[in-house]
Amino acid sequence: MTEKKKSNITLIGMPSSGKSTIGVLLAKRLGYSFVDVDIVIQEKEGRLLKEIIAEQGMDGFMEVENRINAELDVTHSVIAPGGSVIFGKEAMEHLRQIGTVIYLKLDYADIDRRLSDIKGRGVVLKDGQTLKDLYDERVVLYEKYADITIAEDGLNVEQTIEKIVAQIQKESL
Repeated sequence: MTEKKKSNITLIGMPSSGKSTIGVLLAKRLGYSFVDVDIVIQEKEGRLLKEIIAEQGMDGFMEVENRINAELDVTHSVIAPGGSVIFGKEAMEHLRQIGTVIYLKLDYADIDRRLSDIKGRGVVLKDGQTLKDLYDERVVLYEKYADITIAEDGLNVEQTIEKIVAQIQKESL
């Protein structure tokens, strides 16, 4: 295992699973940089996520998301991509090459409770698709791409970070 392989940590999971909140605090704890890929996309595209989706549709947005994640060139960073990154094969292969992928797993009831403004969050739903449908579709992919799964049920942010740090230390032995 090369140093490059383990030099980043990518947090994947449903919107509202805590990727950004946990990511910032984890980066501080580890002395890493924090990269919110949604913000990188907005900066590179010069538009808000919801504008990209409105102008290019869901497929167009996911192409942009896949491309930008696949081109990400960072080291010693905690990376928080959007929840739909797992639909981008090139993006996920790249993120796995440059670091450890950690799935922040929350049960559906918690996601539903936390996600009050789904459209404002830039969450991409197909016509007629419910949040539960999206959850069921994505969980399989999150589990497929994850090097480590952290079950967050019943944990606060600090406990989740402790669990991540313990797993990372265990993995590097």
